[in-house]
Amino acid sequence: MAERTEAPAAIIRQPGIGSLVLGWLRSPGVLSATPVLVFFLIGFVGPLVIVLAFSFTPERTFDLGAGLTTENYEHIFTESYYISFIWSFALAALTVACNLLIGYPIAYGLSKLFGRWAAPVMLVLVIPLFVSENVRLFGWYLFLIKGGGILAGGLKTFGIDTGTMLYMPGTILMGMIYVYLPFTLFPIVLGLSMVPRDQVEASRDLGASRFQIFREVELPIAMPGILIGALLTFVLAVGAISEAKFLGGQNTPVIAQDIQHEFTYAQNWPLGSAISILAIVVTGILVVLVMRRLDLDRLLGRR
Repeated sequence: MAERTEAPAAIIRQPGIGSLVLGWLRSPGVLSATPVLVFFLIGFVGPLVIVLAFSFTPERTFDLGAGLTTENYEHIFTESYYISFIWSFALAALTVACNLLIGYPIAYGLSKLFGRWAAPVMLVLVIPLFVSENVRLFGWYLFLIKGGGILAGGLKTFGIDTGTMLYMPGTILMGMIYVYLPFTLFPIVLGLSMVPRDQVEASRDLGASRFQIFREVELPIAMPGILIGALLTFVLAVGAISEAKFLGGQNTPVIAQDIQHEFTYAQNWPLGSAISILAIVVTGILVVLVMRRLDLDRLLGRR
């Protein structure tokens, strides 16, 4: 009796990297996102690469082929540009802290207490955003200016003679808090809106104090909104320039003023590019460090 021979097993070849990449590029999601991706590369990545290249060219040159040098980054520290970094990041951090203290109670009222009055209050907070930031800050300038200002003129009617509150770091901070408060407030409102009322009532029924409810229930659930508002405000505040111009009189140096000066009056694009890149890198590192210390998966209830 002849022995039966088994057919050799078919060899299944794994697709190569090229096939996988080609299949990924042909997927519906990638094809749908291609226009946005192209726009992102041309409108954002492209200019950023050009600025990065300029930061390594010799000072006061406009030729990317003039050679590579790190002298622009060295001048940032040897010519006291680092002071602008300290002021900008300090003011941004203080703006975030003050806006969180001011915005959380208002956000809690909008999401939990105001009821039918929440919409009018929200409208009052939104309407200033339709007016140019420069116009709003100039209004504060007219209000605080010495002698002919609204504040000084109003106090003179009561026999009180005051000096100017302009051109001080505290006034710049006040302007930044005023401008960036909505960017902190609205994400917190969304975060607090996610807090279930039954969980708060159950905690109260179990004997939790108001502070315990805030710490154990409301704060963890609302933390994603708080985090988004804080990071958004910080990134915007680091690049603030109008507040320092209108309310600070350029007495307090900030990063954005130095960048504008190098790109315009000084015509030193390489140094302006180096300051811009360093500001982006430092801001990115700080944001990443904050994000790594906060477990968003736990905060969002994914584990």
